[in-house]
Amino acid sequence: MKLIQLPTQAFEQKLKQEIEENPALDIERDSDHDHDDDFNDDDYDDLGNESIETDEINIDEYLSDDEIPQYKLQANNYSADDEESQIPYAGGVSFHQNLKSQLNTFSLNDQKLTIAEFLVGSLDDSGYLRREILDLVDDLAFTQNIYTDENEVEDILVTIIQTMDPIGVGARDLNECLTLQLENKPKTKSISLAIEILNKSFDHFVKKHYKKLIAKYNISEGDLRDAISEIEKLNPKPGGTYTVTSKITDQIVPDFTIQIVDGNLDLNLNSRNAPELNVSREYNNMLKGYQESKEKSKSQKDAVLFIKQKLDAAKWFIDAIKQRQQTLLLTMNSIMEYQKDYFMTGDERKLKPMILKDIADHIEMDISTVSRVANSKYVATPYGTKLIKDFFSESMKNDQGEDVSTKEIKNILKNVVSDEDKRKPLTDDKLMQKLKDEGYIIARRTVAKYREQLDIPVARLRKEI
Repeated sequence: MKLIQLPTQAFEQKLKQEIEENPALDIERDSDHDHDDDFNDDDYDDLGNESIETDEINIDEYLSDDEIPQYKLQANNYSADDEESQIPYAGGVSFHQNLKSQLNTFSLNDQKLTIAEFLVGSLDDSGYLRREILDLVDDLAFTQNIYTDENEVEDILVTIIQTMDPIGVGARDLNECLTLQLENKPKTKSISLAIEILNKSFDHFVKKHYKKLIAKYNISEGDLRDAISEIEKLNPKPGGTYTVTSKITDQIVPDFTIQIVDGNLDLNLNSRNAPELNVSREYNNMLKGYQESKEKSKSQKDAVLFIKQKLDAAKWFIDAIKQRQQTLLLTMNSIMEYQKDYFMTGDERKLKPMILKDIADHIEMDISTVSRVANSKYVATPYGTKLIKDFFSESMKNDQGEDVSTKEIKNILKNVVSDEDKRKPLTDDKLMQKLKDEGYIIARRTVAKYREQLDIPVARLRKEI
């Protein structure tokens, strides 16, 4: 089950880890096998793996239980509470390392340098200082043996940390972050107005009370539009601009490929999910050598126990991979057939309502198995690479009594919002009416739920000038 839920890249990492930990696993067959008289076609199973008949060696015949410590009978490759580790990503200079290296450009005594480094370490990944200055003063005393006061810490924050690149780091809230960036730009009429709005009318700006801002500053709509445009160019999370160790989400490796061949759908599993594993020939020979040995020393007995554990684990892992491949293909094939009209045309309006139970019932597997396949896997289609779970949706009835996918309704809702007049964005009540006009009769609260799922803000926050 753990292997099934892993996407291609994570599976490759798990495979690499298993091969490193278990010397009885080989990633590919020895090219000399075909020329070795000791091996013939019967030495391999139908997967191309060497067949190891370890059962021929009855360890119990010559090892009594009191000679075998319990821990030697337990394979250490797997555990019921194992947690799959995340894929490691390429290392580099992190956001915090970058800031600490910049401290070398300032002339600071030992105490100020320690305080500055402590402040850098207290920034979150977005570059904000979320803790109170007084708390930092207390922590410096307890953890660094530095006795200082709020004035000194704040002075270092403002004159050192907040002047470093990227501009905006060290801010204590969004307002301060945006203001720091604006103050670092050449002063123009629009930038000066933007700074004043942030400093004196931040609440009106956030709530998009544009008429109040126009009246308060006695400006035109054009002036306000230019000022807001300057603010929209700023980075609300300066800490995210530098780090190179963040997870790379744009390099998606599809787990499946669906193509249209001669008018039919053709499904393939990414070959990286189907490695050619076999049990180590060397380990097989070691067992054979033990079997042929007339005298069996204590060290030989210990060795054969170790070998058999690794061989058992290797064969289990190979079987688990085979089962993973079969389950992935079986599940994805069922999804492909269920959504055949979509995969043949690419028209999302032809996506049928489909829930996990539909597929689970069809392939006669547990819903949790289907969920593991769908949640983290991608499929390359003629219409782009898609997340498999996006093909699942609940059903609703249109005004003609036909079952339609909620995904279809969400797409229509997204298009309606995209085409609305941003000076007068549509309320949820009006969005409900628009959907009704399209033949989808749903409640206002359902419209609000779908809007939130699409990360579309309320009408007031969609307003533009």
